[in-house]
Amino acid sequence: MSENDILEMDSVCDTDEFEGDTELGMIDEEVVYPEEFLPTYHSIKEGTRVTKTQLEEFNDKPDSLFFNDGVRRIDFILVYEDEDKKDFEKRHTFQRRKRRREYFEASLMKMGIELEATRSVVDEKLMFVKVHMPWEVLCTYAEVLHIKLPIQPNDLSSRPSPWRFFSCITKHFYPNEELITKESEFFTAPFEKDRLEYFYIKDKDLFFTPSMRSRMAYYILSRAPYEIRGHIKKFGITKLLDGGVYKAAYPLHDCRFNVRSTEEDCPNERFVLYEEWAHPKSFYKMQPLDLIRKYYGEKIGIYFAWLGFYTKMLALAAVVGLGCFIYGYKTQETSTWSKEVCDPEIGGKIVMCPQCDRFCKYWRLNSTCEASKKLCIFDNFGTLVFAVFMSIWVTLFLEFWKRYQAELEYEWDTVEFLEQEEPPRPEYEAKCIYERKNPITGVKEYVPFTTCGRCVRVSIGIGTVLFWILLILASIVAITVYRLAVFFVFSTKLRTQEIKELEPFKEYVTPQMATSVTASLISFVVIMILNILYERVAIWITDFELPRTKSEYENSLTLKMFLFQFVNYYSSCFYIAFAKGKAVGYPKEPVYLLGKYRNEECDPGGCLIELTTQLSIIMGGKAIWNNIQEVLIPWVKNLIFRYCTRVPSQKVIPRWEQDYQLQPLPKLGLFYEYLEMVIQFGFVTLFVASFPLAPVLALVNNLFEIRVDAWKITTQFRRVVPEKAQDIGAWQPILQGIAILAVATNAMIIAFTSDMIPRLVYYWSFSVYPYGNHPNNTMEGYINSSLSIFNTSDFSDFSKPEQSNSSLIISTCRYRDFRFPPGHPRQYEYNGYYWHVIAAKVAFIIVVEHIVYFLKFVLSYVIPDVPYSVKEQIKREKYLTQVILHETNLKAGDQTSETN
Repeated sequence: MSENDILEMDSVCDTDEFEGDTELGMIDEEVVYPEEFLPTYHSIKEGTRVTKTQLEEFNDKPDSLFFNDGVRRIDFILVYEDEDKKDFEKRHTFQRRKRRREYFEASLMKMGIELEATRSVVDEKLMFVKVHMPWEVLCTYAEVLHIKLPIQPNDLSSRPSPWRFFSCITKHFYPNEELITKESEFFTAPFEKDRLEYFYIKDKDLFFTPSMRSRMAYYILSRAPYEIRGHIKKFGITKLLDGGVYKAAYPLHDCRFNVRSTEEDCPNERFVLYEEWAHPKSFYKMQPLDLIRKYYGEKIGIYFAWLGFYTKMLALAAVVGLGCFIYGYKTQETSTWSKEVCDPEIGGKIVMCPQCDRFCKYWRLNSTCEASKKLCIFDNFGTLVFAVFMSIWVTLFLEFWKRYQAELEYEWDTVEFLEQEEPPRPEYEAKCIYERKNPITGVKEYVPFTTCGRCVRVSIGIGTVLFWILLILASIVAITVYRLAVFFVFSTKLRTQEIKELEPFKEYVTPQMATSVTASLISFVVIMILNILYERVAIWITDFELPRTKSEYENSLTLKMFLFQFVNYYSSCFYIAFAKGKAVGYPKEPVYLLGKYRNEECDPGGCLIELTTQLSIIMGGKAIWNNIQEVLIPWVKNLIFRYCTRVPSQKVIPRWEQDYQLQPLPKLGLFYEYLEMVIQFGFVTLFVASFPLAPVLALVNNLFEIRVDAWKITTQFRRVVPEKAQDIGAWQPILQGIAILAVATNAMIIAFTSDMIPRLVYYWSFSVYPYGNHPNNTMEGYINSSLSIFNTSDFSDFSKPEQSNSSLIISTCRYRDFRFPPGHPRQYEYNGYYWHVIAAKVAFIIVVEHIVYFLKFVLSYVIPDVPYSVKEQIKREKYLTQVILHETNLKAGDQTSETN
């Protein structure tokens, strides 16, 4: 039976023909249905229909997964509120919902589904409809969905693990083998109903796993009609949930998460997952990915596989990054330029020019002593090595992930999971009203809009996305103006004695640091607010575009959300790294923003420490906020719900009602998990040259993230509908794009944000250009050579600082630039040192990028995407499928012809 045959149901009557207040299967009297449904309804087994007396006799097995007969397995649960218990004033609305529900359930029965209803133990208004799929229906829809099932045990010997010699140690880091036994490996093939005898069936009840049964049940529920008006067919459980006809629809957990089920033959997979995966005591153990996939489906399984692989790879980056940080921390006191800044005889005698007009004062260089020491922790030669290492690391991560993903694709039977096999979304099918000829098959089909209509929808979506991106950029400009205004305030206050409370901290709190911290906090708040707003906008745009399949929907939403998040999270970091302090002019002719605000300058040591501050605040704040959202909110909601629906202790709550008390997993729950990790991946790779501790923070966060997500999905949410997934979808090319961009950003950070290149030029130029008196290749005199001289008499009337009460007369001040001194024939113009530094920066970027990109290319070529052993198994499986399912039938056909 094809998908189109199933969807083309003989339903021509309108739901208004339903009369009466009786519920389907709820009382002994028959319900009046449309004429074409009567044969189906009367053919349902007597055990499917429940009398009032039977409803009162509650089965006292709290973890039962079967109908009242104890034979038929529950594959899905539908929950609705009994309209007969409602007020009379709202009876008309409830009657309409009732008619739709009756039509829907009759449609399910016509498609072969068996139903059984029971009343709630907690709230007598709630009704639970149990859904069971008989064997014939399972076989039909397994073929429709191309589900791959075993045909023969795997006869290829697997290669021994290289870690087998350390098994006595490594076994403690793996789940308990007594609880999670290794499953037998089989070669599989797409199920065919007419060739049932060729499939490896030991027990019909266990041939289709619960996750397969739930997936097929949801496929039917998503396509069963509930109303037909004229030529418009309305169908799908999603619409009924949105309209309040049903309150919930979900598959069942097999037991309680912290108590073993007493039912016979119950696998207790939820309990095992909690004990060996989600429980805090198991934080050090490897994830039971095969069991996760079996219980929750491939889509959730591939997410946790990717997250676990990413976390393991982060461990190596974290070790190197931590070593780089320790090296910087140990050398901060011995750094020559840091010593010169803090030296009273050097930094203490250097008077710096005011960094704003009129009201800012002159200041001593040694006031930035502590900031200079902190800068040395992150701005050292180890950072250069670490940036190159991370560029190689990200390539290895992506290449090894492709190999690991290929292994999972084979093991989880998703190698041939093609997008054209994916069924259309019910929302798409419901709006297919335009007829067209399929250019491939030549068959007439229906689509929701014409080519022109699609162009209009896409154009509106693109325009909306661009508008919101411009809104983000406007917020960045606003924060920049805030920086300029607040820096003016801090510069006038912190350099004077007006704020007595800050007097003990004046050595540590500089105007640049105070401005950077407050601006970072405000930027983080703005980012969170814009995220909440744009989330709804992005979903609305994607719904408006109406993608055909769920994969297309998620890929479209992924691109929009990541583009927005990329601009939202990273724009402030890009501003600090590549814009701040790059166009400030010099004291006589400063550059102004909007013609009013003087462009802010970097600290004499550079803007790198501000970029580090920005990254640490955003990464830390984002992690804390996400954990609050992911853990605290669902837990509080469940706690309130259980408190409001508490029942006497003597009553036994059945399995389906226990699950109803849990929170439903949001439709895009997994999408946000990916988004969170990919944004973190961007922080770890794009700006790692300024913050070597980023991999360490990411590693710590991910170790918690894995267990928090596991705990949340196992204990706080209903069981999700299992879904197929071949890979991580649109996130894969996004990660590759970030990896390519990361090489350029880190090279540019080292060249233009860090002070490393000017130091190297100064260090190696003593024999060619006399930039400083350092004959022994030392950094002595670097601070003096990196600061230009300005004659205070050259200040313009607008920018000239006001006279202070100090008797000290300042004739010259210093500023961070490479310009000729006053009195020189080319005074205040760029000197030769400046052009040598620029040439060195450009050369550095070109050389580093080419070397790293070449290494990335070599690694990508050398490391195959699919392991050789997996290729062998795929070929063996295709061969067996051809022999067992096809050639056998051909031989049988030839023998029949010879007999005739």
